[in-house]
Amino acid sequence: MLTGLAGCSGSWNDPYPATERERNILYSAFTERPKHLDPVQSYSEDEITFTAQIYEPPLQYHYLKRPYTVVPATALEVPRPRYLDAHERPLPESADPAAIAYTDYEIVLRPGIRYQPHPAFAEPMDGTVADLSAIRALADFPRQGSRELTAEDYVYEIKRLAHPRLHSPILGLMGEYIVGLKELAGTLQDHDRAHPDPWLDLRQFSLAGAVALDRHRYRIRIKGKYPQFLYWLTMPFFAPIPWEADRFYSQPGMAEKNLTLDWYPVGTGPYMLTRNDPNARMVLSRNPNFHGQPYPCEGAPGDREAGLLADCGKALPFIDEAVFTREKEQIPYWNKFLQGYYDASGIASDSFDQAVQVGAGGEVSLTDDMRRQGIRLATSVATSTMYMGFNWLDPLVGGADPATAERARKLRQAISIAIDQEEFISIFANGRGIAAQGPIPPGIFGYREGEAGMNPEMYEWTGEGPRRRSIEVARRLLAEAGYPNGRDARSGEPLIINLDTTLNGVGAKSRVDWLVKQLRKIDVQLVVRSTDYNRFQEKLLKGNAQLFYFGWNADYPDPENFLFLLYGPQGKLKHQGENAANYANPEYDRLFERMKAMDNGPERQLLIDRMVAILRHDAPWVWGFHPKDYALAHQWLHNRKPTKVGNNTLKYQRVDAGLRQRLRDQWNRPVLLPALALGLLLAVTTLPALIGYRQRERRRGR
Repeated sequence: MLTGLAGCSGSWNDPYPATERERNILYSAFTERPKHLDPVQSYSEDEITFTAQIYEPPLQYHYLKRPYTVVPATALEVPRPRYLDAHERPLPESADPAAIAYTDYEIVLRPGIRYQPHPAFAEPMDGTVADLSAIRALADFPRQGSRELTAEDYVYEIKRLAHPRLHSPILGLMGEYIVGLKELAGTLQDHDRAHPDPWLDLRQFSLAGAVALDRHRYRIRIKGKYPQFLYWLTMPFFAPIPWEADRFYSQPGMAEKNLTLDWYPVGTGPYMLTRNDPNARMVLSRNPNFHGQPYPCEGAPGDREAGLLADCGKALPFIDEAVFTREKEQIPYWNKFLQGYYDASGIASDSFDQAVQVGAGGEVSLTDDMRRQGIRLATSVATSTMYMGFNWLDPLVGGADPATAERARKLRQAISIAIDQEEFISIFANGRGIAAQGPIPPGIFGYREGEAGMNPEMYEWTGEGPRRRSIEVARRLLAEAGYPNGRDARSGEPLIINLDTTLNGVGAKSRVDWLVKQLRKIDVQLVVRSTDYNRFQEKLLKGNAQLFYFGWNADYPDPENFLFLLYGPQGKLKHQGENAANYANPEYDRLFERMKAMDNGPERQLLIDRMVAILRHDAPWVWGFHPKDYALAHQWLHNRKPTKVGNNTLKYQRVDAGLRQRLRDQWNRPVLLPALALGLLLAVTTLPALIGYRQRERRRGR
């Protein structure tokens, strides 16, 4: 019975009012409390889940195409870069990147786009402070207004990256690219110290790297050539903020009442936040002023067969409201999903066997119970990579010392072969991943399929695909490195490798034991040093780790965002960059500097192939795995495609509310028989006691 799937004999009380039951509403859940809904500061997955539905950057990712493709959002078209030399003279598109001093992106907006209704557009702008005595929430303001989106709103938001009170996480990076942004940050900081007014009006400060050309056009100027900048223009960091909203929320008394842009965003997107209780429930409602977009008519192979093109050309959004309920525990979340009270769900490890079965050949399918309930499974490889890094500066495993570099390389390769990633994925990730052949995951330009994409240092090709090289190969490499049978050939001392990790909690010991066992296969002793995250980061910053666990989620779908993790000038110790292994290879660095400024094409692919070959040979990482995302959805939820990069996905999804309610009612009928049986049992057990009590009372009365 479906009730049994939920793990209970009866049913949950329907948590939603009768007035909601057949409305066009999506029901979902979130686990982490969003802290920042201001687009300048929002960075976590849960924060971007909300901000991406409210704010509209000029560009977005095509919902269905893979590899990911940038398309217009509020812009009329994807801007083409215009290259300039140091004297601001135009250069051809084929110009040598070394000659390009600046790149201009001119964004042209679609006219007629309007903001959601908001009191910021109705309040007087003459400096009068609003009377907040009767105001407790945004809905208490008596008037609301709107206005058209302008180019100046985008410029205003770019200036907010430098706002001294906001601490944007991308200021440091963007300050290296957007002309004048770093200097503006200093100017605003000095001004804020001298004039600590409630509102810092950014219209009074110029920024050479962001200029409004007219009402619907603005220009961004960056230093050098940086093709990846287009990806940044898909993120909420570059969404518009009207100056009226900034001024409105800066009024005295607003922050004390939790009336801030962090709490009540203002955007042009398909939805607006109408309830914000991050400890219980958050509600996104359709923006009545949304300008509209059509559902895509093209997609990736298999999308048509999956029904993802059935709504081709229809107006977005489909859903009127999205209700997000906070679930701190996984079991109630899972049970409510099975009973139809949530429309979609991920799969926690505890529920994996209940939802998914893995065949002898590794193929994944839903269990019979899930299929009978009409639940659908969607899988995709995440734009992420998990790895174990060797510290390049370590005297034992590192490659910085030419005298020991070759010995250390063979040692790193031996360890990499010995750690069976396929077994790890099967045991600890429920099969949700693919073994990495290099740093670039599938779906990103530069990734190679099949034999061409295999790491020949770690694998050999068979008729069934790549097969990890044998332990005998690892032992031979270890002996060639000077450690036959896991002992130093000169001193006879056992070889000990130290792994630093933040592994803790449930399952940590089993993972540690597994890792120890892997290296024991080649007679190497592994010492695991677990620590808290802050101490772990300190070790990396000081270059004190020997081997460490790490991972990376793509900021944008470009190979540069993975290959820079091993770029020498990004070294963690010397430059406080993202190259936590402190890896340095002059040839790799030269190729990276050429590759990062190139557009996708055959020439760039050849450079990437050579760079990946260098990394496979040097083995600065134990190539781990690329995680797979598994998403479940009920049969009434349509147009849902997993993605880790595009976040404004709510507008594409569609709900058949009538079917949902019929199935909810069917799955959650009250089970009366146990209650009747319990009542009868109580009657049978209490009746003799009641009779005896009455008899005693009569005798006492006589």
